[in-house]
Amino acid sequence: MFGPKELMVILIVLVIVLVLFGPKRIKSLGSELGNAIKDFRHSVKDKDAEAEANTATAADAADAASPAAATSEGSAKQTPNV
Repeated sequence: MFGPKELMVILIVLVIVLVLFGPKRIKSLGSELGNAIKDFRHSVKDKDAEAEANTATAADAADAASPAAATSEGSAKQTPNV
């Protein structure tokens, strides 16, 4: 997957980042990135749950309206056309 050349490039980049930012700043950046990802996942789950609730509410409303519509259609079908 990675050859010795690619690993050396990755190692050099990591050393440069460590020198530029320092270990304390890298730790805080990692922590902030982790929190951002966690908040994003939480937000996505909340949106999915909200969408499911809206879908379930709409389905319940449609189910509640269906018997009334079927009853009115059924009575219309039973009356003879003269």
